[in-house]
Amino acid sequence: TYLYNELYIYHIRKNSWAKLEIPNSPPRRCAHQAAVVPTAGGQLWIFGGEFASPNGEQFYHYKDLWVLHLATKTWEQIKAPGGPSGRSGHRMVACRRQLIIFGGFHESARDYIYYNDVYAFHLDSFTWSKLAPAGIGPAPRSGCQMTPTPEGNIIIYGGYSKQRIKKDVDKGTLHTDMFLLKAEGAGKEEERWTWSRLSPSGVKPTPRSGFSVAAAPNNRCLLFGGVHDEEEEESIEGDFFNDIYFYDMGKNRWFPAQLKGPKSEKRKRRRGRQAEAEAAGEEELQLPPPQGPLEIVKEVVAEDGTIMTIKQVIPGAAEDKDRSGSEGEEEEEEEEGGALGQPVEPCPRSSAMVAVKHGVLYVYGGMFEVGDRQVTLSDLHSIDLHRMDQWKVLLDMDPKIQEWLEESESDEEEEDDVEGAEGGEEEEESSEEESEDEEGEQQHPSVQPGEAQAQYLARTERYWLGLARSHMGPEAKDKKVLKVAHAMAKTFYEDPV
Repeated sequence: TYLYNELYIYHIRKNSWAKLEIPNSPPRRCAHQAAVVPTAGGQLWIFGGEFASPNGEQFYHYKDLWVLHLATKTWEQIKAPGGPSGRSGHRMVACRRQLIIFGGFHESARDYIYYNDVYAFHLDSFTWSKLAPAGIGPAPRSGCQMTPTPEGNIIIYGGYSKQRIKKDVDKGTLHTDMFLLKAEGAGKEEERWTWSRLSPSGVKPTPRSGFSVAAAPNNRCLLFGGVHDEEEEESIEGDFFNDIYFYDMGKNRWFPAQLKGPKSEKRKRRRGRQAEAEAAGEEELQLPPPQGPLEIVKEVVAEDGTIMTIKQVIPGAAEDKDRSGSEGEEEEEEEEGGALGQPVEPCPRSSAMVAVKHGVLYVYGGMFEVGDRQVTLSDLHSIDLHRMDQWKVLLDMDPKIQEWLEESESDEEEEDDVEGAEGGEEEEESSEEESEDEEGEQQHPSVQPGEAQAQYLARTERYWLGLARSHMGPEAKDKKVLKVAHAMAKTFYEDPV
């Protein structure tokens, strides 16, 4: 486990990251919260989070409060009594000249606890107060959505918690309920807060955790991605998402986002029908199957640490979300999409960072899992929320187009592992590429002249299934192995060099 206390700024116009070296920064951490306020040229406030030892066995939860003064590029720790206990996975938003903190969890070697308490830090007096809202609020949880409304209230949705059923047996809960934390009274520190339960209409997000949230134009907020874990006795299998849901705060209504795709008369006509369907509350007809995008996995890490990378090939994925016509229409649209280039979208992931600026959504990083390995992402995508026509890849995972790499059974494998451990990710990738050159890829079933992709897949499916199974291990579900095998075959078919 590697934790950071680095600070980066993304310059939108330059499309580049810049690392800021500012002394006296907060200690390394993850799962903290940050909120920006416009005070004094802009301030970034940070609370809590956790530190984990490299082996992941020891945890430390922070309860410190820091502010980054953006105008002077200086860090300052704010020491005020009466704040929340140490925690991570909590949520914090700026609202009514206050930082409002809700929920989170604390974990030790022996036990864990989830919270549903609410604290306010007053930005004018630099004091903490614990709120005691009236009404029945959310059950204890972490990782929920927390969004301030224009009226100065706060919306809470979803989250995750677990409880111990018996010794060494925990049961996880994905929360799908929704609450409004309403402020009454004009006094800054005498406000009365009240919980009330919301029952939104429309099409709610499918159950998930690890989703990301941002404020969106037109009095909406959005939810992106996440993961739904299927817990079994010995393992957890995760279905990861890359979809977007909007919540209309005025209408108290959820609906899934629709990518409009390339502009054409056919699409314009169908958008008209889609608008009518939306007006009638029929967006659920447009929902893509939750597990559909899983075939576009970018990297698979084998049991021995070998990285098998699949190019981001997403044939028709964005168009799938846009289909509601006849089969004939679908075929014509696929041809249009092919003529205009492959649609691109972020691969499914959880725990991404999202932000909206000038109506454009930016999605950075996140992670997904293959087998028992985690893959951490560093790509950056954007989409115009007003147009919803296409995703843009601002910065890809790796500027070099990577192919998936086959497992090596020679001594090079051990050398790769050592290099990766000593030198980090970059050295590991370069050594993998060298091993690819030495191995070659001629042993994979070649594509015959004029052979269609479906024919190639039918002829070679057993080979790719065996290869996928060897990388993912005997514990991986057949359904997952099949998807990875098809993705590998598709990648090799489209670029067998």
